[in-house]
Amino acid sequence: MTTAPPTHRPAIAVLTSGGDAPGMNAVVRAVVRTAIGAGADVFAVYEGLQGLVDGGQRIERFGWSSVGSVQHRGGTVIGTARSADFRTREGRRRAALHLLERGIDRLVVVGGDGSLTGTDVFRSEWPDLLDELVEAGEVPAEIAARHGHLVIAGVVGSIDNDMVGTDMTVGADTALHRIVDAIDALASTAASHQRSFVVEVMGRHCGYLALMSAIAGGADYVLIPENPPADGWEDEMCERLRAGRAAGRRESIVVVAEGATDRHGNPITSGHVRDVLAERLAEDVRVTILGHVQRGGAPSAYDRWMPTLLGHAAALEVVHAGPDHEPQLIGVRNNRVHRTPLMSAVERTRQIPGLIQAGDYRAAMAARGSSFTDMVEVFDRIAQANDEPSGGARIAVVHGGGLAPGMNTAVRAAVRFGQSRGHTMLGVQGSFLGLVDGRIDELAWGDVDGWVGSGGAELGTRRAMPRMEQYYAVSRALENNEIDALLVVGGHRAYQAVHDMHAERDRYPGFGLPVICLPATIDNNLPGWETTIGADTALNEIVTAVDRLKQSAMASQRAFVVEVMGRYCGYLALMGALSTGAERVYLHEEGVTLADLSDDVARMVASFRAGRRFHLAIRNEAASEGYTTEVMCRLFAEESAGEFDVRPMVLGHLQQGGNPTPFDRVHATRLAAFCVDWLSAQISARTGQWAFVGSDEGRPTAEPIRTMADLVDSALARPREQWWLDLRPVMAALATEPDAR
Repeated sequence: MTTAPPTHRPAIAVLTSGGDAPGMNAVVRAVVRTAIGAGADVFAVYEGLQGLVDGGQRIERFGWSSVGSVQHRGGTVIGTARSADFRTREGRRRAALHLLERGIDRLVVVGGDGSLTGTDVFRSEWPDLLDELVEAGEVPAEIAARHGHLVIAGVVGSIDNDMVGTDMTVGADTALHRIVDAIDALASTAASHQRSFVVEVMGRHCGYLALMSAIAGGADYVLIPENPPADGWEDEMCERLRAGRAAGRRESIVVVAEGATDRHGNPITSGHVRDVLAERLAEDVRVTILGHVQRGGAPSAYDRWMPTLLGHAAALEVVHAGPDHEPQLIGVRNNRVHRTPLMSAVERTRQIPGLIQAGDYRAAMAARGSSFTDMVEVFDRIAQANDEPSGGARIAVVHGGGLAPGMNTAVRAAVRFGQSRGHTMLGVQGSFLGLVDGRIDELAWGDVDGWVGSGGAELGTRRAMPRMEQYYAVSRALENNEIDALLVVGGHRAYQAVHDMHAERDRYPGFGLPVICLPATIDNNLPGWETTIGADTALNEIVTAVDRLKQSAMASQRAFVVEVMGRYCGYLALMGALSTGAERVYLHEEGVTLADLSDDVARMVASFRAGRRFHLAIRNEAASEGYTTEVMCRLFAEESAGEFDVRPMVLGHLQQGGNPTPFDRVHATRLAAFCVDWLSAQISARTGQWAFVGSDEGRPTAEPIRTMADLVDSALARPREQWWLDLRPVMAALATEPDAR
C-alpha cells in the first residue's frame, strides 16, 4: 500500500453516482472550492461508487482550477455509474483500501436514494473493513487508527424531485424546463391542426414533474402515481377535453407520469391514453415520450445557484464533523439549506411506493408535502372549463408597475380559479388609469387560453400610479362597475399605491372592498413572498446571456463587467453571480469604494499573469452612482498593464422579456389561486381587508398592507430584511482562490 503522507489536514472526496442530473457539476465545484478554502485536501472520484472500487486514476486530487467553468455544463464532468461491485462487501473493502491510500475519510455523495443508502452501509461497515485490511497487512495499524471513522454527507441528484427532506432535488428544475419547452412546442403544432397530444414524462413513483409541467404547460389532464384516478377516469378525461374545445381551445394536452396507475394498480400507459382519446373523441392523437432528453442540457439558473449552496454546506459539514457525526442529507427548505438525518429521509422516501400500492393515497400525497397536495387541487380547478359563473362576486384583476414575466400566467389562473368558485372575473386594461377610464372587460375561460406561457402582459401595465387627486375617480370606477374585490398583480409601485390608497380608504366609499397584492417584478424587492414572479425568468435570461458571453471570450484574455437590473435591490446581481461562477459582484447593499476596485484590479492582473483567460464581474445597476459600469471598465482597462481586455455588457430590458420559466408559471398559478380564495373568504365574511401575499414556512399568507411601511425601506424600494444577503459568504468562498485573496 502507498500510504498518504502524515498530515493533520482533513481529506475529503466527492463523487456523483446513479442517474445524472443537471446541476451536479455545481455541487462538485462548490464542494471542491469550499473544502480547499477550509484547509482540506480534496479528491474527485470518477465514475461514481465504481470509481471507489477501482481506485487508481479514478480517484484524482483536485485543485481550485480543476472545477473552473463547469457550472454551465450538463451531466457530471466526473462521470457516474451504477456499481454492482460496490453492492458486495468485497467491493466495499477495496473501496476502503483505495480511500485510505490517500488519507480520505470524508465523503460527499451526490446521487439518488440507492447511492446514498449504499454509502451509508459503507460507513457502518467502515471500522470492520479497516480491521480486515489491517489483519491482512494491507493497511498499517496507525493509518487505520488515524482514520477510524468515515464521515459522509449526501446531496440528492435526481430529476424526479422524489426525496423527502428537501423541497427540490438537484436537476428537477432543469428537467421541468425541458418538459415545458416541449409542451409549449407541441401546443403550437397541435393548435394548428386541432390535435391532441399525450406527453409521457419521467417519474416512476413521483408525480412532481408531471403535475408541475401540466400546470406550467397549460395541460388539460394529468395522471400521477400518488393520486390514481377513480374508476371511470377515461370518461372524465374525455369530457374535460370536450369542454375545453367547446370553450374555444384548439389543442388538448394530457401529461402522463411513467409510473401512473389506476386504483387497482394497473399501469396507465401513454399508449392507452392515446387509444382512449382517439376512439372517444374521434380525432388524431399523437404520443410524445420525452425520455432522457429531460436529463440533458445546460442546467437552469436555479440548478446552478441552489446546488452551489448545497455543495458549500456539504463540504463544511464533512470537514468540521467529529467522529460521532450522524450522516446528513443536505437539502433546501424555503430557499435555505436544510439538514435531515440521511437514512431517515431515505426511509420515508421509500415508504411512499408502499403507500401507493396499499391504496393509501392520502398519506402518499401528504408525504410529498402540503404544497404538492394544494397544487393537485389547483390544477383540477383551472383545467376544467366553466363559462357559466353563478352566485359569485365580481372580482377584477389589474396590473401595476413594471412588466414581469408571469403576469399573464397569474391572470389566467385567477380567471379560471375564480370561475371555478362561481365568480365573474374582470380584466382591467392599462393598470389603475385604465380602471378610471372604464377599460374593463369580462374574461371568460377561453379568453385566457394560451396565456400560461406567454411573456408580456395582455392586460397591459403602467408604472404611473393614481395620485391622491385621482382617488375619487378610482373609487367611483370601483362602485360604478360593481366590483366586489380587487386583485393587484405588480411590483413595488403597485404595492406602494395600494398602501397609500389604504391610508385614505375611509374617505372613499369604493375603497371598502377587499384588495390583495400578488408580487410580480423581476427585481425581487417586495416584502412577504421571497421570490417574486418574474425574478426566476430574469435570472435565467442573465445566465443564458453570460453563457454566450463566455463562449465569445474563449479566444482571448478578457474581463467583462455585466450590468443587471434590480434598481437598489441586488438579488439578480448576487444570484446571477452565484449561477454563472462570477469572480466578483457589486451590490448597492454593500457599496463600492475606490479601495475595493484597487484590490480587484490587483487580483485581476495577478490572475491573468498566472494564466487566467476570463474574468467575470456582475454589477447591480445601482451599485454605485459614481462608479458606473463604464467607469469600472475604463479603470480596469487602464490598470490592466496590457494583460487583458475589458468589455462592458448591459443586459437592460432583455431581462424583462421572454416567456416565463416553469418556476414563475407554477408560483404565479399557486399565488393567484391563493389570492382568489382569500378574496372569496373576505367577500363571504363581508370584510374589506387590504393585504399583500406573505409566507409562513413556504405557504402563502395574507399580510395587512398597513404593515408594509415597517417592512420596506421606501427610499430604496426594497425590504429591510433580504434573505438572500445571507448567501454572500458562499459567493466569497467560491469566487477567489485562498492564496489569491
